[in-house]
Amino acid sequence: MPDSIVIIPTYNEKENIERMIRKIFSLPHDFHLLIIDDGSPDGTASIVKALQLDYPGKLHIEERSGKLGLGTAYIHGFKWAVKHQYDFIYEMDADFSHNPDDLLRLRQACVEGADAAIGSRYIKGVNVVNWPMSRVLMSFFASVYVRFITGIDIQDSTAGFMCYRRKVLETLNLDKIKFVGYAFQIEMKYTTIKHNFKVVEVPIIFTDRTAGTSKMSSGIFKEAFFGVIQMRINSIFRKYPEG
Repeated sequence: MPDSIVIIPTYNEKENIERMIRKIFSLPHDFHLLIIDDGSPDGTASIVKALQLDYPGKLHIEERSGKLGLGTAYIHGFKWAVKHQYDFIYEMDADFSHNPDDLLRLRQACVEGADAAIGSRYIKGVNVVNWPMSRVLMSFFASVYVRFITGIDIQDSTAGFMCYRRKVLETLNLDKIKFVGYAFQIEMKYTTIKHNFKVVEVPIIFTDRTAGTSKMSSGIFKEAFFGVIQMRINSIFRKYPEG
């Protein structure tokens, strides 16, 4: 049984998904892959299911009806991966903004003792390619804001490229993770740290998508801005068991 599974949520990613799947399976480690597709009308799920013939037992898909949110897709995937006893559980985007080669570096960080590893855009300066300056500033200062409100020492708190050891996801009460966009990523990191797990940041270069459509919206950003305050207040009254 391979020790690693990569979870990728999809919605209308037909331009990217086959290339991403083949790239991950070409890496010099035996990764499995779980696609969580939210009823993509462009046929993304059909592409994945056709490729399952090429990668039997390694490529998995869970289909959901309609756009239910990034956070709920990852929670669905985390529970699936824990049930199937994978030791290293990854999250990443389908659009190549996260370089699949960096999966190996995230895994190595966890092998060397981290409980969770973040593919960080900001741990060594600002490593973002093809984003407009307004988006770079919004993302960078969102992490500054999170550090100020929560006190956690994470440079890229909204990062969506992660590796978790299974014990982290087994310990966290995933049903209590409620946010769906940027705030989901922040809440997962905050809750992991509050459980006294060791979180490290691994520097990556983030390259904006060249195919498909971004899922970013003002509603997602607003959820993050107000959600961080709500999360911090709620944490005062919550007891976190140690990891």
